[in-house]
Amino acid sequence: MSITLTDFPKLHCPFIRQTFKVNKDDFKRIGNKFGLREPEAYLAVDRINPGYEWVFDDPDTFAVEKLNGTNVKLMTENGRLVALQNRKNIIDPLQILHGKTFIIEGIFMSIAKGYVHENGEQAGELIGPKLQGNPYKMETHEWYPFEKSLSALRYKSFDSHPRGFDNWDSWFKDHLFSLYFQKRASKIGLTDKVFAEGIILYNMRRKSEGKSWMAKLRRDMFPWFYEGIQILDYDKKGRDEIEEQEHFE
Repeated sequence: MSITLTDFPKLHCPFIRQTFKVNKDDFKRIGNKFGLREPEAYLAVDRINPGYEWVFDDPDTFAVEKLNGTNVKLMTENGRLVALQNRKNIIDPLQILHGKTFIIEGIFMSIAKGYVHENGEQAGELIGPKLQGNPYKMETHEWYPFEKSLSALRYKSFDSHPRGFDNWDSWFKDHLFSLYFQKRASKIGLTDKVFAEGIILYNMRRKSEGKSWMAKLRRDMFPWFYEGIQILDYDKKGRDEIEEQEHFE
């Protein structure tokens, strides 16, 4: 399988992000729990990322749950799987002894659900037991196409509240529950809730106009996410002098 698919577009935060130091003792104690590689956290501040004003003032912008797994693209021709890629890594579905068989499992589970088209390139999120600590409490893996999430995982309440840092800070901390898990829980009799990893912001009109049309915001971009770790000198308004590359992530 030699076809190389296009890489996933890099999505940026609608807020400026800056790096803040964290307490070194806290980092040594529980930094791994939060995925910190250095005694610092890369956080959103209450300043709009230049070029992303549309997230806040364009009524055509909407929010969809960001699933917590790994990006996988595939291509089919006449019902045959001709290319499979995990980000930039080409996956051989015939490599069953030493390959990532859980990816193949997820694809075939989704074929059974009718998620995979007869022809064309599709992108989606692979979720399940071997990924990100299995937040959705799954027994098997599943590949969930992004195009399906546009309708099935859309937060309908997004337009009911003001768009801004303070409101989203509160929403993400206490009320941003996973729509995917909610649908799954209702089918298998679970009553608990699971927080979503974050949201993807879309604007399809801007896409048709050739403008920037996607952005992302995750719970780990807010300081309260790192419970038990002291964030040093965090100011939600951010520093006045920042390096250009810190705007976009």
